[in-house]
Amino acid sequence: QLQASGGGLVQPGGSLRLSCAASGLTLDYYGIGWFRQAPGKEREGVSCIDSSSGSKYYADSVKGRFTISSDNAKNTVYLQMNSLKPEDTAVYYCAAGRYAAIADIVRKTPPSRVHYDYWGQGTLVTVSS
Repeated sequence: QLQASGGGLVQPGGSLRLSCAASGLTLDYYGIGWFRQAPGKEREGVSCIDSSSGSKYYADSVKGRFTISSDNAKNTVYLQMNSLKPEDTAVYYCAAGRYAAIADIVRKTPPSRVHYDYWGQGTLVTVSS
């Protein structure tokens, strides 16, 4: 299971750190992705990490503002989000996938939802003044 947390209401320019804690699976054997879905929009991949290779992926819309990291001892992946914008408002989901997901991350190609087998419940991020 994956448990996403850390969402909330923040003003534009503010920061939040999302956490994705895993139980029953070891995250360093998986590619871990953060996806988000805004109202009326499709779910999109935001950032992904393969802990084994150290490879990371960021969508162009978040490059330079978001940082993904992992703590294998805590079996948790984090998404540090800085300089938040109203367009970052969405429900954020973390997900875990094996080989196809890892291949996407290593190639730094946009993640495909179908490559992820396990999904957390989502945490809402609202950026508004």
